Amino acid sequence: MKNWISFPLSQGLSSKQAHCDLPAGSYERELGKEGFFGPATHMYHAHPPTAWTSFEGDLRPRAFDLRKVNATAASPFDAMPVAVNAAMKFRQWRVEGKMDHLARNADGDELLFVHDGEGDLYCDYGRLSFRDGDYIMLPRATMWRIEPRGPATILLIEATNDSYRLPDKGILGKHAIFDPAVLETPTIDAAFKAQQGEFETRVVVKRGGKLTTMTYPFNPLDAVGWHGDLAPVKVNWRDMRPLMSHRYHLPPSVHSTFVAGRFVVCTFAPRPAESDPGALKVPFFHNNDDYDEIIFYHRGKFFSRDNIHAGMATLHPCGFPHGPHPKAFALAAKNPQGGQMLDEVAVMIDTRDAVEVQRLPEGVERTDYVDSWKAKPLAAE
Repeated sequence: MKNWISFPLSQGLSSKQAHCDLPAGSYERELGKEGFFGPATHMYHAHPPTAWTSFEGDLRPRAFDLRKVNATAASPFDAMPVAVNAAMKFRQWRVEGKMDHLARNADGDELLFVHDGEGDLYCDYGRLSFRDGDYIMLPRATMWRIEPRGPATILLIEATNDSYRLPDKGILGKHAIFDPAVLETPTIDAAFKAQQGEFETRVVVKRGGKLTTMTYPFNPLDAVGWHGDLAPVKVNWRDMRPLMSHRYHLPPSVHSTFVAGRFVVCTFAPRPAESDPGALKVPFFHNNDDYDEIIFYHRGKFFSRDNIHAGMATLHPCGFPHGPHPKAFALAAKNPQGGQMLDEVAVMIDTRDAVEVQRLPEGVERTDYVDSWKAKPLAAE
């Protein structure tokens, strides 16, 4: 247990409750350790912490319009890398047809998030159907392939040299957010048996970022049965029941879906906005100084962001304050009672280690995103 230097103090004008009843005309900024779980201080400023007039250097907030990536790949190992570090690899895969080989990632567990498309995934353990909004967690070194029914766009989030686990839900109990009973596992059904046979099959294995190919005279997805407590699992955001508080804006960490040793994956799903007049109706400004934050926007209306659309992603490196755009504040001011539905779905990756943005096609990055906190909103695209 960490013995933090902790002694709650107060200076000047402040609120007794974080994210509520701010001093008139002030802007709250949270400075915290361990994401939102460690010691924290709430500052109350006379100006928005994001009201910069210029921003130069590598820490600038960045946005990527991944809808402009049209290249397809027949293998997940040819998917376009977006941001990586030693513990995590975030890639986007556009695929149009049935895979002609099996993939096996020996570098770590692989988490798939289906942005669009549907079809079937075949693996060592059997068959799983998939649709938009599905997460599919594949344990390290699982053999698998997909048969999409038409084009599909899939996020691949690798836990390098690590395993995915479910978050500790503490006093909420293990059935909060989603009951483990909703997790689906592959089945050895008629469709799985039908794809078995005596035909040459390639297995492409990734280890240390390098590819090795093994060829069999039969399909190695030939299991007749299995038992145990290790298997791929699937859950859809539609199965999630996000935590809500009508009197207090909850931090994003309460929406954690999967955790690894050096990063977490969170899901923002539709929920009612806070309705208490004194509670913040938008995410609070904060210094997330222990994490880099990546958000992929899946669907809906992203209330705290200006001109961010489904299929885009943002990166907020640690080390600078960030928070909602001015338009979000204006909308909240028009409706102090809140309570309306926030219809958005997004995937967030918070990683303890700095990520490196990879080389992306020309025009994918919106270089004007750093200016989106200015009073004048960005031009729509």
